Amino acid sequence: MSATGKNVSFVFCHGLWADGSCFSKVMGPLLAEGYECLAPQYGLNTTAEDVEVTTATINRASHPVILVGHSYGGTVITGAGTHDRVVGLVYICALAPAEDESSQLQQSNFPKTPVFSQIDVKDGRIWLTRAGIEDFCGDLTDAEKKMVYATQGVPKPDLFDAKPGGAAWKTKPSWYIIGKNDRTVHPDLERAMAKRMNATAYELDSSHVPMLSQPEKVLEVIRAAAGSVKVASASA
Repeated sequence: MSATGKNVSFVFCHGLWADGSCFSKVMGPLLAEGYECLAPQYGLNTTAEDVEVTTATINRASHPVILVGHSYGGTVITGAGTHDRVVGLVYICALAPAEDESSQLQQSNFPKTPVFSQIDVKDGRIWLTRAGIEDFCGDLTDAEKKMVYATQGVPKPDLFDAKPGGAAWKTKPSWYIIGKNDRTVHPDLERAMAKRMNATAYELDSSHVPMLSQPEKVLEVIRAAAGSVKVASASA
């Protein structure tokens, strides 16, 4: 089946301190347009498990898949994206390690961002504090910030030490959204990742969560990726 028209599915992969609902503002319009959208709710226990759940979700999709990964979700789509049903990758303020790199190694090469001074490691999990919400999603409304805090996913401390198990961006077309005001993943790291993967890059005046603060602009990128995949498939 060719990835033409609405015959492409989107699988959205969330990062730390989040769940699939963080994509609600972009999934809603895409669903209304007739696209299939899926968002696996993985546990943030190990990268291998999160990639496994995402791979299972890809298997359930009705059409060829474009993976959309936010933050740590970029690591997940980097590993899961080697699946032969994946036709494109969209990274949102995301990590994108090579197969022999960990998320932690990537971040250690750039200045530490403010959010990591606003975490609480307790009961075997890394919690984002109320003060850390400003660094994570400072351009949201107060009500939205409260919801992000209330629904945060809490990772195990060693989650960033694992390798993704593959590097899909080496062989799949990629798009990358850079948050110029990101205080969680350093913007220079984002730029370096976009350049290394030869991604089509976009810079937004946003915090770490442009899919919530600027959903229409994120939708433009996702639609552009779907359109590009369609053209490539049609000409193949």
